[in-house]
Amino acid sequence: MPTVGLVPNPRKPEAQELAKDLVIALSSEGVDALVEAEAGVPGVPEVPGNEMAGRCDILVSLGGDGTLIHAARLCGAREVPILGVNLGTLGYLTEAPRTEAMALLRKAIKRELPVSRRLLLSVEVRRGDRTVYSGFALNEAAISKNAVAQLARLETSVSGKPAAVYEADGLILATPTGSTAWSLSAGGPIVHPSLDAILMVPICPHSLTQRPLVLPSTESISVRLASSSEMFVTLDGAVGCSVEEGDVLRVRTAPHRALLLSNPAVDPFVILRQKLGWGSRAR
Repeated sequence: MPTVGLVPNPRKPEAQELAKDLVIALSSEGVDALVEAEAGVPGVPEVPGNEMAGRCDILVSLGGDGTLIHAARLCGAREVPILGVNLGTLGYLTEAPRTEAMALLRKAIKRELPVSRRLLLSVEVRRGDRTVYSGFALNEAAISKNAVAQLARLETSVSGKPAAVYEADGLILATPTGSTAWSLSAGGPIVHPSLDAILMVPICPHSLTQRPLVLPSTESISVRLASSSEMFVTLDGAVGCSVEEGDVLRVRTAPHRALLLSNPAVDPFVILRQKLGWGSRAR
């Protein structure tokens, strides 16, 4: 039997309670379950977050989309399937309602749930000949203002060829999964999550002619900060580093994927209708 890893949102008491309930239910069915130690759930078997992907065959995030993205980060370069249980408010990625969590988990254990292989971005920040930061992103990598500052000058190239110079508050490089996140707020397009593509979306560009681009996933993208603006690179809005004038952000498709277990009763268009109110008339 597979080992199940539970990743509850530590700020949601209902997530911690659900983690306890799932440990008991899984144990009664002969399935081992481990809870991320950093979540602080008392009275359950624990494992440090950085060890979960090596010791668990399935991860279950208990919270919102941010918790699922955190679970994906715990996987590192390992392709461990993740089931997202929605205890949040928006829930583009977490397709399992709390009431169906155990039923869908049983199907996951039997490998009866569809798997959506989501593109990840491999990201590094170069300073001269040194890599000062690197990581993976499920939603987006963004270079944006670190504080109140002047517009940044961002020189971009695609697979070594000069593409555009943006004077803007920043630039978002998003996956199709992330097309409904920060990229959408910045005016980017919605891209079906099954497609392989990288979105390049400027944040408040100085020129209205600078529009979002959708690029093939085979392209590599470089962004050079060509101004003294105070800027910061963030991955999925959670981790990152400050950047200096002359630093280069390099983004390409990662060699591995994030494996998201899908609820058969839900498809991307159902989610868009529910979350964005497609088809409803404004009042």
